[in-house]
Amino acid sequence: MTYPRRRLVIVVRADPVICGHSGEARNLAEVALTRGYDDVRLLTWPIPALQAAGLPLKPLDRLLPYSPGITVERPEPVGDYRVPDGRYLAGLTGRLVELLMEPVPTTCLSMYLVPHTQVVADAVSIARAAGFTPDVRTAAKAVGSDVTNVIRACLREGNHGAAIALFTTFLANEQVVAVSAYTRDEIVTAAEQVDALCGTRLADQCRRRVTISYPPIDVSAYLDLDPAAVDRALARRGLRRDEYILYLSRVSRAKGVYDLITAYERMRCRPDVRLVIAGTGPALEQARALAADDDRIVFLTDVDDAEKPLLMRGCAAYALPTRPEPDFVETFGIALAEKMLAGGGPVITTLTGGTGEAVGDTAVIVEPGDVDGLAAAIDRVVLDMPAAQRSDLERRARAHAMSFERTAVFDDLFPVLDGVVRQRSGTSVRSTA
Repeated sequence: MTYPRRRLVIVVRADPVICGHSGEARNLAEVALTRGYDDVRLLTWPIPALQAAGLPLKPLDRLLPYSPGITVERPEPVGDYRVPDGRYLAGLTGRLVELLMEPVPTTCLSMYLVPHTQVVADAVSIARAAGFTPDVRTAAKAVGSDVTNVIRACLREGNHGAAIALFTTFLANEQVVAVSAYTRDEIVTAAEQVDALCGTRLADQCRRRVTISYPPIDVSAYLDLDPAAVDRALARRGLRRDEYILYLSRVSRAKGVYDLITAYERMRCRPDVRLVIAGTGPALEQARALAADDDRIVFLTDVDDAEKPLLMRGCAAYALPTRPEPDFVETFGIALAEKMLAGGGPVITTLTGGTGEAVGDTAVIVEPGDVDGLAAAIDRVVLDMPAAQRSDLERRARAHAMSFERTAVFDDLFPVLDGVVRQRSGTSVRSTA
C-alpha cells in the first residue's frame, strides 16, 4: 500500500458552517499543500448534525471546492439513540485513530477546544494503547468562544471540574495557541480564577506556553476585484454601488444587529442608503421582526463565499457594532479584516474583545451598545467624510489586513518541514532542520 509522505489533520467545525474559523481551516488546508503536506484532512461533523444544532449554514449547493489533496471527512455516528451526543464523538475519534494507525508523519490541529481537542487527545491515547506508534504532533487553537462562552460558563455555574478538564486537555498538546492577544489574556485570566478556586497551577503554564496565531485569510479572494463583477453582483440583488450600508456576519444579538437596525431608523443618511443584513443566525427572525416591513432594509440569507467580497467592495460603509454578551465576545472579527482587504466604504465597529487587533487604527470606532453614537458615526461616514479621507482609510485598512495573509500565518504556526522551500517576501529559504 502506498501512503502519503506527510499528513495534516484539522479537527474543526468546517464548511458549511458560517463562521470565520471554518474559513481558517480551509485556508490552512490550502496552504499546507504548498508546504510539504501531500494529504490534508478536515475531520468534521455530518451535515444533518450541524443542521440539528441550529448552526447558521452556507448554501449547500454553492460551497467553494477544495484543492485536490484536501479531503473533508464527516464520520457517521457510532451507536444508537441511547448514546445521544457521544455517537458523533465516537465517530470522529474512531476515524482519527484509523488515520493514526497508518505509518504517516502527522500534524493534528484541533480548533474549538470543546470537543475537538478531546477527540485528538483520545485518538492519540487510543492508538498508542492499541500498540501503534503514531508519528504525530498535536496543536490546539483556542478560537475565542472556548473561553468567552465555555470556560466562563463553567466558572459562572461552578463547574470547576469541567474547567480543569478543558485546561488540562488543552495544555496536553505540544503546541497551544490563541486566535488573538485578547483571547490569550482571557485564557490566562480564566486559568488564574480556576487556580484560586481549586488550587491548580494552570495560569503559569498558560502564560508560558500559549502563543498567538491570527486567523489566516486568502487575500487573493478580496484584492483586485473586477469592477464589472461587483456591479453585476449588486444588480442581481437590486443594489447600487455606494448606496447601501452592509452588515455581513452571523446574525446575532452579540454582533450588534439589533443596535444597527435601531440606529438605521435614526440616521440622516437613511434616504440615501439602504441597510443590507447579509447572513443567518439565531437572531434572524427577531431582526426581521424589529425591521418590521421597512422596505429600506434588505435581508440576504444566501450569500456565498464568491459573492461576499463583491458585496463588501460595493458598500458605502460596513458596520459590525459587536457588543459583549454573557455567551459571546468577539475575540477577533475575521469579517472585519476581510472587508478591509476588499475595499469599499469605511468599517464602523466597536473595540470589543479582539476587534482592535483586527482593524488597528483604520476603522471608525463607536461604543458598544451606543445606538445614537452608531447612527451618528455612519451619518458622518456616508454624508460628511471627504473622499480623500475615505481613500486614505481604505488604503491603510488594506495594508493592515495584509498581515493576516494565510501563507505567512501558516508559516508562523507550523515549523518548517525538512527540505521544503518557502517563498517569504520574494526570498527562497530552505530548511536546514
